[in-house]
Amino acid sequence: MAALKYAGLEDTDSEEELPPGWEERTTKDGWVYYANHLEEKTQWEHPKSGKRKRVAGDLPYGWEQETDENGQVYFVDHINKRTTYLDPRLAFTVEDNPVKPTTRQKYDGNSTAMEILQGRDLSGKVVIITGANSGIGFETAKSLALHGACVILACRSLARGEDAVQRILGEWHKAKVEAMTLDLASLQSVQHFAEEFKSKNLPLHILICNAAVFGVPWSLTEDGLESTFQVNHLGHFYLVQLLEDVLRQSSPARVVVVSSESHRFTEINDSSGKLDFSLLSPSKKEYWAMLAYNRSKLCNILFSNELNRRLSAHGVTSNAVHPGNMIYSSIHRNWWVYTLLFTLARPFTKSM
Repeated sequence: MAALKYAGLEDTDSEEELPPGWEERTTKDGWVYYANHLEEKTQWEHPKSGKRKRVAGDLPYGWEQETDENGQVYFVDHINKRTTYLDPRLAFTVEDNPVKPTTRQKYDGNSTAMEILQGRDLSGKVVIITGANSGIGFETAKSLALHGACVILACRSLARGEDAVQRILGEWHKAKVEAMTLDLASLQSVQHFAEEFKSKNLPLHILICNAAVFGVPWSLTEDGLESTFQVNHLGHFYLVQLLEDVLRQSSPARVVVVSSESHRFTEINDSSGKLDFSLLSPSKKEYWAMLAYNRSKLCNILFSNELNRRLSAHGVTSNAVHPGNMIYSSIHRNWWVYTLLFTLARPFTKSM
């Protein structure tokens, strides 16, 4: 008991009774967490029992869940005309006893974005996702928005971006989502996007470099560079440089670069081991779409690793992620052969 007293957890009549200074709260998803007002900290485990809980069932008749300007969940009792930060369902909590995974990893190929974010409250977090109007980007944007984050969909087509925003709002009308124009094939567009975002005076906690092209015919961007290289890598590289100061000021923050295992099947050095710039933006004669994609993904990996080395000491981490092999998104639409291959592989791969 002396140890409990030293930790500020004096003995009470019940294991479930909260010690002085502690308060029980819930997230949007109904998971219970505990706030210590004396030490100004929160935790998922009950301060005495160490158990995790979630509320059971729907809100009672006449009650509605809201979120205040600080992102804190509160509850409105329309019948008795009162508000409270105490979830009326807390009297009906159930203990969370997750089955420990038999494998070493917590998530696998069957996990969904919503499952991974379950129980997390991202209120107050600002996220930018490139290419968020479809595919992996859209599912990521939707999942983050439904967990309280303010999500900016950075899309080449503003119309498609706005359509994606409406689809997310259709699932939760209070989601904080916005579409902005970003064409990674134009460095000027990247600069305009960064300037417009900075004018909003928002923090930036997560920047997800997701947009990419695959299997496209050879073409040059308005900046005179091969399009796969610029869209998949250089445009994102420039975007991160322009927003680096905001990321630092918002720390802890992170950059997530969507790469691919295909980065292993190429290299960008010449025979002497030095970087060959002609391989990054090849001429039409030397161009092969698949190889160009692989090289751009290798650039993603190298960039993410170096970015983490430089910025992690400033509270900004960077990670590169392989989303899965041949996921059936719209990335394969540029050539019917790729569409056929992705269609054949669809039953054996992860869905969106």
